[in-house]
Amino acid sequence: MKRQNQSTVAEFILIGFSNLGDLQILLFFIFLLIYLTTLMANATIMTVIHLDRALHTPMYFFLFVLSCSETCYTLVIVPKMLTNLLSKIPTISFSGCAAQLYFFVGLACTNCFLIAVMGYDRYVAICNPLNYTLIVSRATCMRLVLASSFCGFLTSVVVNILVFTVPFCASNRINHFFCDISPVIKLGCTDTNLKEMVIFFLSILVLLVPLVLIFISYVFIVSTILKISSAEGQRKAFATCASHLTVVIVHYGCASFIYLRPTSLYSSDKDRLVAVTYTVITPLLNPLVYTLRNKEVKLALRKVLSRYSFPKTV
Repeated sequence: MKRQNQSTVAEFILIGFSNLGDLQILLFFIFLLIYLTTLMANATIMTVIHLDRALHTPMYFFLFVLSCSETCYTLVIVPKMLTNLLSKIPTISFSGCAAQLYFFVGLACTNCFLIAVMGYDRYVAICNPLNYTLIVSRATCMRLVLASSFCGFLTSVVVNILVFTVPFCASNRINHFFCDISPVIKLGCTDTNLKEMVIFFLSILVLLVPLVLIFISYVFIVSTILKISSAEGQRKAFATCASHLTVVIVHYGCASFIYLRPTSLYSSDKDRLVAVTYTVITPLLNPLVYTLRNKEVKLALRKVLSRYSFPKTV
């Protein structure tokens, strides 16, 4: 009897922006502009790093991988969101929702680990500069990136199994603009407390553990920088860390607000605003921060532009 009462969900309805009426058209153009700018900014960062030999260092290798990951991250969320803003009934298939959640969580976790790896890179570069190239070798860089990706997508597999083994018989209306963990699992018609506890524990591992490691790294970094005798040397050392710290604060701040709390405290309106920040704004912020605050990247960008600019006519 219980099996008969449970209906199989073939698709979900994403009602995240449906209550905004005609404002959805305005949001479409705003998000489209941000999305195209994000793609262009990340593509510029990757191109400049690839073409300029001066940027062929571990720090910029990790930045290249992060920009690539951020680009894929936006591709998972934004195109579907833009399509739904123009749709009368914004739907997504069950398999499409599962795939979106899988790649979203996998790439988001990978980015968390990558940002922690970049903190380790800064720690070695400042606290142990003489052995930097030996410790952070090309092989080590590849292993760290592969480990970040493996752990990120392994976490995503576990989350997807936990979320999509829940029977969805209450409703198929997701109160969000994409398939996120809490809005989807709340649609289950069985007790999901145990699964939510496992997901919360995974969130602690993915967010708090890397954040603590970054904090410890920066304790040693600041201690080392303060021992530098010249003010100019201190300024340069702090400058190399400023961009990374900005990304850490924004990325971990938004993610912690959403995922390091029980599902019962989920607030649809407030969380949608934060979700727009970390799915639309943050991927644009990363390349802008590293471009505007980094003299090496700005110099390399000028060199690339001058090298490939059209020759002046006499």
